[in-house]
Amino acid sequence: MSLIDELRWRGMFHDMMPGTDEQLNNHAPVSGYIGFDPTAASLHIGNLATIMLLVHLQRAGHRPVALVGGATGMIGDPSGKSAERNLLDETTLRANQAGIKAQLEKFLTFDDSPTGAVVVNNYDWFKEFGFLQFLREVGKHLTVNYMMAKDSVKRRIGGNEDTGAEGISYTEFSYQLLQGYDFYHLYKTLGCTLQMGASDQWGNITTGTELIRRLTGGEGKAYALTGQLITKADGTKYGKSETGTVWLDASMTSPYEFYQFFLRAEDADAPRLIRVFTLLSQEEIEALEAEHEPVPNRRILQKALAKDVTIRVHGQAAYEAAVSASEIQFGGGDLASLDEETLLAVFAGNPQAEVPRASLAELNVISLLSEATNGVIFPSKGAARKMIQQNGVKINRRKVDVEQQAADVEPLHGKYIVAQKGKQDYFLITLTE
Repeated sequence: MSLIDELRWRGMFHDMMPGTDEQLNNHAPVSGYIGFDPTAASLHIGNLATIMLLVHLQRAGHRPVALVGGATGMIGDPSGKSAERNLLDETTLRANQAGIKAQLEKFLTFDDSPTGAVVVNNYDWFKEFGFLQFLREVGKHLTVNYMMAKDSVKRRIGGNEDTGAEGISYTEFSYQLLQGYDFYHLYKTLGCTLQMGASDQWGNITTGTELIRRLTGGEGKAYALTGQLITKADGTKYGKSETGTVWLDASMTSPYEFYQFFLRAEDADAPRLIRVFTLLSQEEIEALEAEHEPVPNRRILQKALAKDVTIRVHGQAAYEAAVSASEIQFGGGDLASLDEETLLAVFAGNPQAEVPRASLAELNVISLLSEATNGVIFPSKGAARKMIQQNGVKINRRKVDVEQQAADVEPLHGKYIVAQKGKQDYFLITLTE
């Protein structure tokens, strides 16, 4: 199956310049690149869709090039944005770039073979490029009319009071020229003839192909290929959870939260997501869909999706820990095995209460679960006593009796108590100083 056919059945293909398919089929290996914005310390789920374009490019026998925009990241791409971003200093950008490269290494094979992936940083060729030199050698080749015709620019010119969009600064206006020169530089130095990206990058990418044509006197040929933007069934952008962006860095989004994000995917979204974010074959995915359809409550598709992506991003051990943590609220898993961050994530949506640590030794379990927690768990001592007598209460997974003293409880991580009434009602008590 050709690269384009692979992207089509996965629902990842959006558009390409004429001749792109022939270039990929008749010239191996083709070097193709995608740019990544280093204005954050980690890539996120939205980036993962474009990373998968590079993965499929390499699997098809071509060479992926990942460009980390150390120079253009200091400016900001106006595509898909309504306001100018904050500019970052070089030290911060360099640190971000190092983290991004480490994440890309989980998906791409980096070696010295003809298809081995390459990471480049456009700051390395822009840092010595003088402003006047750039205008003389590059800027004169594209007209202002050509640059203003791009949708990403037209949406920002003059601003828009209805959408809150600001006007565009010259800094951002110049972005497409800088990105176009990136393509030309990689064309010269690495023989790169293809640029890929999300569909909102079409204008910037085609600027690059045009610049290559003009700077080579019409002899240079370069190509563009864009993938679909990943959106939910309702049309909203995919990649945000209730707590914000879902990052690939475990310190920014825990493996448990990452796993849960995919596990909670809507049934309407799961078929597309499993095609985009995994490398499962068409036959494997269709078999999973057939298994999922009669019993959607078992979330067979979502579990396969979450497993595949979590293992590739965080590893087998992190995946197993995330599954174990996910089972906690269904009576499985080991509370003591959860680190503090995961414990808090697991019970983030459950009722919570705070109790002064000093008062713990003076309370029996009935008082702890009623008065001391301000009725969050039980409205009264009587209600607490009744359920305890029915063996319906656990603290840190151990059944309690009427006479048990709260002082007998060993807090998790020295300050947390998990109370459970019935089978699935959990409460998190935090001991305060």
